[in-house]
Amino acid sequence: MRTREQRDLAGWLLLVSVGLLVTWLAVRGGARLGTASAPFLGSYRFEVSPLSLAAPAVAVAVLAFTRRGLMDRLPWWAISAGSALGLLTWSVALALVDGTAGLTRSLTPDSYLGDLDDVGDDPIGYLKSFTTRNAEHTIATRGHPPAPVLFLWLLQRAGITEHFGFAMVVTIIGAMAAPLVLAAIRDASGETAARHFAPVIILAPYAVWLAVSMDAVVLTIAAAMTVAGLKATRHKGWQAALWALGAGLLLGVAALFSYAAAWLGLSIVGIYFARRRAALNVFSGIGALVPVMGASLLGFTWTDGLLAAYEDFATHIEPDRSALWWGLISMCALLIAAGPPLVASIRKLRNTPGWPFLLGGAAAVVFSVLAGLARGGIEHAWLPYFPWLTIAVIAPEIQGGEPAPPPLLLVAAGALTAIVIEAVLLTPW
Repeated sequence: MRTREQRDLAGWLLLVSVGLLVTWLAVRGGARLGTASAPFLGSYRFEVSPLSLAAPAVAVAVLAFTRRGLMDRLPWWAISAGSALGLLTWSVALALVDGTAGLTRSLTPDSYLGDLDDVGDDPIGYLKSFTTRNAEHTIATRGHPPAPVLFLWLLQRAGITEHFGFAMVVTIIGAMAAPLVLAAIRDASGETAARHFAPVIILAPYAVWLAVSMDAVVLTIAAAMTVAGLKATRHKGWQAALWALGAGLLLGVAALFSYAAAWLGLSIVGIYFARRRAALNVFSGIGALVPVMGASLLGFTWTDGLLAAYEDFATHIEPDRSALWWGLISMCALLIAAGPPLVASIRKLRNTPGWPFLLGGAAAVVFSVLAGLARGGIEHAWLPYFPWLTIAVIAPEIQGGEPAPPPLLLVAAGALTAIVIEAVLLTPW
């Protein structure tokens, strides 16, 4: 087993090396990248402080905990709660390399917080003006529907006014994705597989975005959607219909946070297909339309917003960014963010009953690359898909076999990657 892990790690290192070489060639060749941030044209720094020791300490603790076999012995509720706490601690520890500013670097006046003043005391008016303002190129450059800003507005109304408070709420919500993902794996592949996946998601390299991106909220909403879809297949009659309706509602809410999140609906379709419950698609479809149609009645038309955002991208960003180069660079970013477990997951894809989970995430990534949308900035929006792309790492080596043990070597390499990214790069992509 260790030999296979070593081969998977070697394969990942080779692919990442090729990706970094392509990036270097793009920069040296003067390709139209349209960005001056690291690891492209930006500057670098190596920063070591007492806070820099937090992330390595968390990684060592989780790896030691797993190596001693405690993941197999503790009660399930402890694994579930511990995964949320572990991912939260890991994400915050990575961000704290830059101090508290590491938690708030995405909540700047020119991003979501800049729109809070536009909401004021009239969120309905904000919804009504959003699509029109998109067309005027004042909001669409951010490429998101109105839900992220309205979510921050609600937090503000609840008494959270500091940037640090916003960041911690977003990070805590994102960390709640860990027990939800484990619950989905437990339902599809059994409890042993879920326990063995726990260290993979706790020490995920993509946690560098969990503490700095509103996509962390989408990650948790999408994970809850997947669990609801699985629950629907475990019931009959009206209970199944309610769970399926709930899965659709969560999908619709996710789509109001991120346009790309709509692709996650394919995961639900795959689950229903695999378990021969195709009729549940009707209820999930109705559920997904409820939030979107509700927003439309209040003034925001989802399709108009999507088209306006793409038009703005095509006008202001696309001419400066090469689709060919960014397609290759985006794959490198994907490899680094998902970490070495991605290679093992791809290799063992046929052996996992959790293949529907990969369907939505993989489709979204492939579409964004082929459509030329993945040209810097959208890669962090892949955060809701990363956990599902790596779930087959704990699949058996042969179909129907026992789940693989926790891939500690791959997890350790991924954790080291995240630590290096935060310590060396000026900004994480």
